[in-house]
Amino acid sequence: MRKPIIAGNWKMFKTVPEALAFAAEVKGKAEVDGVDSVICAPFTNLPALVEALKGTQVKVGAQNLHFEDNGAFTGEISGLMLKELGVEYVIIGHSERRAYFAETDEIVNKKVLAAFKHGLTPIVCVGEKLEEREAGQTKDVCRVQTLGAFEGVSAEQAVQVVVAYEPIWAIGTGKSSTADDANEVIGYIREQLAGKYGAAVADAIRIQYGGSVKPGNIREYMQQSHIDGALVGGASLEPASYIQLVEGAK
Repeated sequence: MRKPIIAGNWKMFKTVPEALAFAAEVKGKAEVDGVDSVICAPFTNLPALVEALKGTQVKVGAQNLHFEDNGAFTGEISGLMLKELGVEYVIIGHSERRAYFAETDEIVNKKVLAAFKHGLTPIVCVGEKLEEREAGQTKDVCRVQTLGAFEGVSAEQAVQVVVAYEPIWAIGTGKSSTADDANEVIGYIREQLAGKYGAAVADAIRIQYGGSVKPGNIREYMQQSHIDGALVGGASLEPASYIQLVEGAK
């Protein structure tokens, strides 16, 4: 039985005082037995959040990392630095990183390997653009991105990865893939992983859905056989909404 996971992606929102106020609100409330809850915050918030949420079931994640430990990479943060802060998760390959910062499947793979090097759990994002969906290429895109991300990842590591299927056309648009459609694509992603690692490993890998997930539709997605949680943007920014998402994943 896969344990559900709700990961909030704050993107470029919240100052440190705002992050601390959020943490104070969700303590003891976004902690549901049988559900992993994660907040992926801007780099500036990470030290304060790690300290504020210490001893709780709410874990802290970053939204990106560089694949090198150090070097002349102005503006970048390494897995070594994140691990030192006490961060446990890191989002890799989000569509916004792919679109705005030219991240390729090869770069995503390097970052996945870097995350494992430093004991971080990668949340690997895959998903198609609207034009790819309309051209019937959804599964092809997800296959290439998924298998590319897992290149060189051992079976022992693979079971720790969280995959997030995020159809790009549904992110921040208010549109969302139907629960049945999302489940079909996620089931296909799991089939690809089974082809690489075998059914037992693929069945253990958690795959989230992301794309305009809200408290009002989280249960619909969680009722699906292959969906193990959600990577949530806007609806994770308010404490009450985030708490409802975690509760809805039970």
